[in-house]
Amino acid sequence: MADAWDFLTRTPTERTPANYPLKGVLQTIQRGSATHERWQHKPTQQGDARIWFYVDGREVFIEQVHTHHPNATK
Repeated sequence: MADAWDFLTRTPTERTPANYPLKGVLQTIQRGSATHERWQHKPTQQGDARIWFYVDGREVFIEQVHTHHPNATK
């Protein structure tokens, strides 16, 4: 988790095989009157766990944490 924290606090929108924006209906998230791009980060080598987040300015908001592949993205 320390590696995930470091990545998300330094380079949250860097596209890598383990960090990328979601697609389709999961692509955006509405917070108040603002729409944000929703990202997914895979903090493990196996890629089973997922962290869903969005970035607003210089802040990263963790929206959901999944300990396994979420059904919504299957």
